[in-house]
Formats: sequence, structure tokens, C-alpha cells
Amino acid sequence: MDNQNELHMEQQVDIIVIGAGIAGSACAVQLAGMGYTTVLLDRKAFPRHKTCGEFMSPETLEMLAYVGVDPFAFQVEPSVMDSAKIIMPNGGEIDSALPGKAWGISRYELDMMLHQKAIEAGASIVTKAMVLDIVQLDDHSYRVSVRQGKDVVHYHTRSVIGAYGTPRPKFVQGMEIDVPLDSEVYVGVKSHYTGIKTEPRVELYFCEGGYVGISPIEGGEKANVAALLPLKTVQRIGKSVSDILQAAAQDNEKLSVRLSTGVPAPGSQVSIAPVKLSTVPEPWSIFPHIGDALMVIPPLCGDGMSIALRSSIICSTVTDRYLRSEITYDEWQSEYTLEANHHFGKLLKRAKRIQKLAFAKTNRLYPGAAKLFPSLASYLVKATRLTEMGIQR
Repeated sequence: MDNQNELHMEQQVDIIVIGAGIAGSACAVQLAGMGYTTVLLDRKAFPRHKTCGEFMSPETLEMLAYVGVDPFAFQVEPSVMDSAKIIMPNGGEIDSALPGKAWGISRYELDMMLHQKAIEAGASIVTKAMVLDIVQLDDHSYRVSVRQGKDVVHYHTRSVIGAYGTPRPKFVQGMEIDVPLDSEVYVGVKSHYTGIKTEPRVELYFCEGGYVGISPIEGGEKANVAALLPLKTVQRIGKSVSDILQAAAQDNEKLSVRLSTGVPAPGSQVSIAPVKLSTVPEPWSIFPHIGDALMVIPPLCGDGMSIALRSSIICSTVTDRYLRSEITYDEWQSEYTLEANHHFGKLLKRAKRIQKLAFAKTNRLYPGAAKLFPSLASYLVKATRLTEMGIQR
């Protein structure tokens, strides 16, 4: 013991999942359901509001059903969306039908549902847990040291899965990411609003270098207002989430009008530390990464929930084969890396191209082009989304 108040303990488990958001929780649901002793760690407490668009695309719903989460079984009724509207700073608009039904569910509710499913599957959830160190041993197993309250627990585990989001923690080895010096740094903010009358659609308002999204969430009585904005823009405004959203609205008159009808819901304001968007997916360090730890998508590719769930499904499948000794450690790494790059590499490239075009000075011309070529709007919606997997459980 380091001192009389600190207790060091050892535990043997099959899987440690670091990060209890969508990706980590869904991964824990699947692996615990396969019979593996699974511990889901997070440095913060749950439930809590999180920075997120809270938009669940049709492919997201397919994957949510795959992991066994039915909101209606939890008495949560999601809002339904069937279209998207993009509103430019000059007032021009682009409308498009979504390629299927989408839902609006707050992260507060979604995380609670996923955690309940993980517990039912047999996973242990430990929050307010700070990972101190991860060491890979000669047999490719891991020793994970975690501070839990006054105690330090040393987990000896067969596998680790990183779902800790962004920014990436210092304890991870092999994570020296080559990010261009001129990469834009963004800040995400979110607040729920009451009083904003919503239609069954997601609205994206362009402003200086970023966007603000408005969509209905469960029950339809509140709207989620989420923004991803350049750090340099936010630094000129201040630290209040409401002030940041109101200032962003000054670049888009129609957004300003929309926000003026609503009132921020107390306690729902959150922000995320400055992040740089990914240039390529990063599937592996000394263990697999899923969700935002795998890649941070550009603003217009508002399908983070889908990427979180898809990566958890892919990772769980390959990890199961590794734990059953069907494949070696090197094959575990190579197969997951190959699958992750296959599913997300092209999506990231398309989203980056579309984002560059979206914020070009010529973007005022796009609404007119969309009217002349209706298929253009549909392409923009589909190009930044994953395709459905056709999976069943």
C-alpha cells in the first residue's frame, strides 16, 4: 500500500471497456451477452447530458435493435423525423427526404437504456473511475490500473477496448496521431430548448465555419440544439453555452428567429473540449478503438451514433473470435483494422469533401443548384451516412 488510506486490489476479467458512452456501452452489451466477464469503466458519473446531435438515422435504428435496445420497452417515445433541411447564412434552403425513418432521443435517456441492457447482460459498470495506466504483457494480455474512489484496482484482462472518445487520454501507448498543423479545431456545444415548435425533420443551419442543428427529441416537447463551431469563433464569444449558440445565430438570420422562440432547458447545457477532426480512422493502438476514439467525423457527417454502434458491432464480433482462440492477437488487430477502414474510411473521405464544399464561398449558390438538380440534395444526405447492414439478431 502507498499509504494507510489507499487499498490496492487485483481482479481477473475477460474484457475491460474504457468509456461508457454509446460505443462502449453497446460493446459491453454484446460481449457480456456472449458470456465474457466484462467491466465497463468511465471517469464520469451517469446519467448526464452529453454533447450530441441526438439524431438517430435509419441505419442507427437498425443497429440499436441489433443490440437489443427498444426505447418503447423503457417507456421512452422517440420523436420521428423523415426529412432534412439545410439553411444557408444568406437564407437559401435545401430540402431532402431522409432515406427512411429517423428518431430523436436524448443522450440522457439513451445512455441509461444502454447501461440497463449492459447490466442485464451481466456487465459491471464502474463510473468515476480514472484509468492510471495500461500495460500489455508478454502473452498479449493487459494490466489496467484504475483509481476507484480511494482504492486502486489492478485488472488483469484478456482484452481492452478503447471507447473513451476525444481527446485521447495520455495513458494510451502508440497513439501519436499525425494531425496537420493547419487542421481546424472545433468546439461542440449542446442545449435542450423548450418553446421551439419542431417539425418531423432535422434542421442544419450554416454559420461561420460550422453549423447548428435543431431536432426534436423524445416526446416532442423539447428540441435539441447542438453546434460544432471553430475554436477561434467560440473564443471570441465566451464560455456560456447559451451565449455561444446565440452568437452563432447572428450569422444566420433564420436560426436567430428559431432560437428566439425558445428557452434553454436548465441543466442541459454541455460542451466538449476542443477537438481536431480525423484525417483517417485510427482503429488500433495496443488494443482496438471504437466510436470517437476510432475517428472524429466532420460536422456535416452528423451520424456519430451510427458510427459508434457500427464500430461496436464489428469490434465485438472480431474480439469474440480472438477470445475463443479462433484467431491470434495479430489477426485480431489486422481483421478489426481492415474492417474498420472498410466501413469508415470512404465515409470519412466523402464527408471531408462535402464539408469543404459546404463552407466554400460559393455555398450561397447551392440551394439554387439543388432546385435545378433535385437528386443533389438526396446525394448530400446519403453521401455522409453509412449504409444499412441488413443485420438481424
